[in-house]
Amino acid sequence: MTSTSVKPSIKAKPVIQRATGAFALIDSLVRHGVRHVFGYPGGAILPVYDELYKAEERGDIQHILVRHEQAASHAADGYARATGQVGVCIATSGPGATNLVTGIATAQMDSVPMVAITGQVTRKAIGSDAFQETDIFGITLPIVKHSYVVRDPRQMANIVAEAFYIAQSGRPGPVLIDVPKDVGLEEFDYAPVAPRSIAIPGYKPTTRGNPRQIVNAIALLRSAQKPLLYVGGGAVISGAHAEIAQLAEHFQIPVTTTLMGKGAFDERHPLSVGMLGMHGTAYANFAVSECDLLLAIGARFDDRVASNLEQFAQHAKVVHVDIDPAEVGKCRVPDVPIVGDVRNVLTELLARLDKPANPDQTGAWRARIDEWKTDYPLKVPTYSDQLAPQQVIAQVGRYAPDAYYTTDVGQHQMWAAQFLQNGPRKWISSAGLGTMGYGMPAALGVQIGVGDEQVICISGDASFQMNLQELATLAQYNIKVKTVIINNGWQGMVRQWQQGFYGERYASSNMEVGMPDFEKLAAAFGVKGIVVQSPDQLDQAIVDMLAHDGPVLLDVWVRRDENCYPMVPPGKNNSQMIGLAEPATKRPVEFVHCHSCGSDNKVSHRFCSECGTKL
Repeated sequence: MTSTSVKPSIKAKPVIQRATGAFALIDSLVRHGVRHVFGYPGGAILPVYDELYKAEERGDIQHILVRHEQAASHAADGYARATGQVGVCIATSGPGATNLVTGIATAQMDSVPMVAITGQVTRKAIGSDAFQETDIFGITLPIVKHSYVVRDPRQMANIVAEAFYIAQSGRPGPVLIDVPKDVGLEEFDYAPVAPRSIAIPGYKPTTRGNPRQIVNAIALLRSAQKPLLYVGGGAVISGAHAEIAQLAEHFQIPVTTTLMGKGAFDERHPLSVGMLGMHGTAYANFAVSECDLLLAIGARFDDRVASNLEQFAQHAKVVHVDIDPAEVGKCRVPDVPIVGDVRNVLTELLARLDKPANPDQTGAWRARIDEWKTDYPLKVPTYSDQLAPQQVIAQVGRYAPDAYYTTDVGQHQMWAAQFLQNGPRKWISSAGLGTMGYGMPAALGVQIGVGDEQVICISGDASFQMNLQELATLAQYNIKVKTVIINNGWQGMVRQWQQGFYGERYASSNMEVGMPDFEKLAAAFGVKGIVVQSPDQLDQAIVDMLAHDGPVLLDVWVRRDENCYPMVPPGKNNSQMIGLAEPATKRPVEFVHCHSCGSDNKVSHRFCSECGTKL
């Protein structure tokens, strides 16, 4: 990856100097540790780009020129998720600013620290419908954590300092800074503002959990027979991986993660039950349906995890730990609410464990889960003359187990979540907004952030075409992202839903007509392309892809009508999955278990004697 030499952070004492608003903006970014920004220039933002040019010449910062502003926001997002630092994207006014909106919304839904900088028409022209004017401040109000229009260049340094503090603190999120053109050009007496040196009245996120509630949570842990740790993206954001492992091992608690929580707990660990929810593992969904204590750690009970909230973990007491007080009790009222940073709360909880746990407390529960794992494993199908998409993803994972993985959205995303086992911050996917076209631009940002580490994007033929122009960015900077297209000629998840719930009416979901030759497309951008059409070609293609010193586009033709299972249909409880295979091990049936109320019934019963559910 080609990169300019970047100087260390500026740490000199603030010195007042005559400067423009644009200089103050770029200088403030550098002082906040920003070394890479992603953007696309235009008229209203040119004063900022002129100062950015000078800063690049000094080696203070590097600008990555994307080919579409949406890609700039996704790249900044991926950079932030992989590094834990604030990602920065820049666009001009009007269409440039509105092209950032999808990426800003993606970051907001997934709690990603990002600062989006937009150009604006001059202050006098604001509100006059001037050329390339849009009210980006108003447009983005519902999808940002905070936003600014810089009316006075003397406010610039304070605004940048506030923006970075807000983006990173508490529950992270995107912040918008809108810069009128004449503010960028106006000179004033500039005094730098040091990072985190500002105080924002009324804004003080709670980071420490309530001690009394932590004690209550410990009491529930000590009495639970069937506890389950339900871990979300907040655990990844706070860096609580070690604490979660320690808590799970102390009490021998099985651990399930959300799509955002992947990487927060080692999925190779015996206590892991993988991802839960709509396309989660059968054993995770059975476990959440039968647990008697659910510890929700940095998770938000969203509809892809809990399609039927009334029946989600309905037999369980709930401890909910989250830094955002608005999330605690929003979907499920917990028995023990704890507002605070996940890592801080778990550290305090672990420090209060003054005696060892009973090693037999969860033994029967873990044995039951192990039976589910044996009976309903995730299987990789194989076909004699076709590649299964699961087979492709699993094989890539075997060859590159420690890579950073980004995904687009659809079936391939769910298969990747099922079959890839990722380390902390090495799983990067649009979860809340479900943004097609996210994968390759996000991988671009990840690669810039992590340097020479391996970065792989798992995409679909439909998703990839939404931002395929970023092949040019990969080529320009020799960004060594490897993109794997799971090519079935469909909008795969749309097709699956149309098959299952819309009478097999495949309205506008087939992508074959007009699909490019991806190998030739890559070559047109100066990127190595490889195509795989049969199972015997797969392994060598993966080896060649990973060995190539540059970006690669691997187009893998897979079985066209493969569906992603198991699946919890809309409105059903987590135990009511479709697509489950027959149990791998036939066990003597002594009773029939009701997954609705949790009671056991005689094998002769057709309906549950407790709740009446059909067995």
